Amino acid sequence: MKKLIDAIEKLYLPRWLMLLLAIVLVLRIPSFFEPFSYGDEMIYLTLGNAIRKGLVLYRDIHDNKPPLLYLIAAVAGNVFWFRAILAAWSLTTIGLFWKLVNFLFGKNQFLIKVTTIFFALLTTLPLLEGQIANAENFLIGFSIAAFYVLVARKNTFRNLFVGGLLFSIAALFKIPAAFEIPVIVLFWAITAEKLDLKNSAVIAKKSLLVATGFLLPIAVTFIWFWVAGALPQYITAAFGQNVGYLSSFRPGDVRLPFLQRNAPLLIRAGIVATATLGLWLAKKRLSKPFVLATAWVLFGLFAVALSERPYSHYLLQIMAPVSILVGILVAAKKIEQVYTIFPLLLVLVVPVKYKFWHYPTLPYYQRFVEFAVGKINREQYFNRFDGNVNRNYAIAQFLTQSSFPDEKVFVWGDSPPIYALARRLPPIKYVAEYHIRDFSSPEEIVSTLTGSPPSYIVILPDASPFPELKQLAAEDYLLIATISEAQIYKIFPSLIQ
Repeated sequence: MKKLIDAIEKLYLPRWLMLLLAIVLVLRIPSFFEPFSYGDEMIYLTLGNAIRKGLVLYRDIHDNKPPLLYLIAAVAGNVFWFRAILAAWSLTTIGLFWKLVNFLFGKNQFLIKVTTIFFALLTTLPLLEGQIANAENFLIGFSIAAFYVLVARKNTFRNLFVGGLLFSIAALFKIPAAFEIPVIVLFWAITAEKLDLKNSAVIAKKSLLVATGFLLPIAVTFIWFWVAGALPQYITAAFGQNVGYLSSFRPGDVRLPFLQRNAPLLIRAGIVATATLGLWLAKKRLSKPFVLATAWVLFGLFAVALSERPYSHYLLQIMAPVSILVGILVAAKKIEQVYTIFPLLLVLVVPVKYKFWHYPTLPYYQRFVEFAVGKINREQYFNRFDGNVNRNYAIAQFLTQSSFPDEKVFVWGDSPPIYALARRLPPIKYVAEYHIRDFSSPEEIVSTLTGSPPSYIVILPDASPFPELKQLAAEDYLLIATISEAQIYKIFPSLIQ
């Protein structure tokens, strides 16, 4: 009985935090009613459907993230459950973050409240796509848990290994999470009473245990995909293609000399190194929470800006340390309030420099309220997300009613929403048009379609079909339907094997 009581006490949450979690859940309600429209989510759900049907990731179906997000999509099956899983994990993440800041600032409850509320709102609201089931929304919880285990708990063999495991799980959602591992090593070094030979050896030993915990799950995935016959494709897609991804937003720089091409990356690395040196030189005047948050921001920002792409959900990766710094700025009442200006200024510079996108929050909720009270119908509601949503639903319904679940469908254009809605798979490994353009060719696609013909070909009006696809559709298929100018072709019965 005593163990049960102790367990209940450990689960105790203050009333203000329970109220905050309830508010977060309410703020997430509109996300449960969103249509199949967000492009990346549609790719995740399509790959999840492929997993459910027995296809092997990366070999039979392609995207360029590690596997955990696709496994969650496979469990979810649709947008509602995907968002419901995210909502549950978001509440857990906020709880983990509260545990971390409660350890860091246990005597300053006002600071804890400010920090936790700021984090909860920034990771929930549409401003940074907090309601979308992207990898960042999942990985931040595991990163926070790793820092809590490594900072708030004794550095036993078990805790160090578990901390590494948690970092590894975060990285298996998205590789840039790995850039947070140096933060804990730097934290140990800066906050050590004396960095003599003995303490350096201790830090090296602890770092080795964390690294071992980090590498083990990744090694397991290597073995898994090796047994499945997909190891080369896994390494290329989840790791190798992410290297080329760094310069993909500056395609004109590809032919430049190495130093010139990678100058922006090297400059950012230099800024991180310089700021890290500044932390080291000023360490006697800095508190442990400030050192942890600042180092976390520095390496997190480096990861966020890695590809120089302006996607707002990338910024979710740094919301935990940013929230800690905001809490110090608002409620610390000491000189570190001034010091927080420098890392927070850097946080503001990166989104401005790379012109990060952001999304309006109030119109998002106004749109849902109008739908909930009947002011607009479902078709009007869906149309406000994307002018093609209702068309995609109509095409998917047609395919669902006209084909069997195992029949293949090839969609040329904005294909992932249709694949995800109809729960049909293409006869090729690529589910997005830009993947075909990046990693294949019209000749290769037509050759695959000829050798393994899909039952249906859908050509969307906003896509420009290449001549070989037009010829294939004209020769081997019949135009059987046109939905909102999208052409749906069915294969000649004599060609069905």
